[in-house]
Amino acid sequence: MRKPLVAAIFALAVAGAGAAPAVAAPVDAKPPVKAAEPEVGAVSLAGTVALSNCSGSVVRFPGSVDSDPALVLSNGHCSRLMNPGEVLTDRPVNRPVGLLDASGAQVATLNAPKLVYATMTDTDVAIYELATTYAAIRSSYGVSALTVRDTHPTAGTAVTVASGAWKKLFDCNVDGFVYRLKEGEWTWKDSVRYTAACQTGSGTSGSPVIDRSTGEVVAVHNTGNENGGSCTRDNPCEVDQRGNVTVRRGINYGQQTYRIPACFTTGNRLDLTAPGCTLPKP
Repeated sequence: MRKPLVAAIFALAVAGAGAAPAVAAPVDAKPPVKAAEPEVGAVSLAGTVALSNCSGSVVRFPGSVDSDPALVLSNGHCSRLMNPGEVLTDRPVNRPVGLLDASGAQVATLNAPKLVYATMTDTDVAIYELATTYAAIRSSYGVSALTVRDTHPTAGTAVTVASGAWKKLFDCNVDGFVYRLKEGEWTWKDSVRYTAACQTGSGTSGSPVIDRSTGEVVAVHNTGNENGGSCTRDNPCEVDQRGNVTVRRGINYGQQTYRIPACFTTGNRLDLTAPGCTLPKP
């Protein structure tokens, strides 16, 4: 962790707002970049959210309906730093969520009273339940949820990392997939590696990674190698099936999300025993 965030981490811990991102650096001080008016099929900031220390997005699954409680997707480390093997489910919280429209304007502050699921094992994901429905959000604010695709993305796909905290869009491509991505004590499986064009940073953690051709979420952004270190905090390394280690300085990564929909049933209810659910269990 970088030293400039020590005071902020302490304040967040006292407030119960969550831990600082695994990629720890101050949020960019430049003025927010306003997204252009979206064209048909274009990616915008609509549905993204700003958390106290991270980004996120309001999401739904292929089986979700408008009357379901809306969900927010972010990183597990945006909830708090968790030990390897640790999984949290159905925890009461009181987390404010700043909802953005297509231009990046915050149109509402919603409340998440429940942390439905969070882990930093195999993946780095947190899912919150909001105290409102998809239909109510769309009716009140004109913002629709992003859909999480339930199939594996492919290399070469054009994607956008949409940061609600920075109010900025990062366009690049899926460069490939990493058998194991290791950062400090954590190991993540089948991570998405972006091409170098996506120069993300702290505060972008938890951003949805959106397929630009479909508008669907295919991953959640979580880390990047900042200064060429090997397998340390803020400097993840790639490990292949033979144990060979590769370090790619300045390259950023996300965790695939296609496994998540199978773990949610009617009413957006978490069911880790559901057929096809392979998320880590408590």
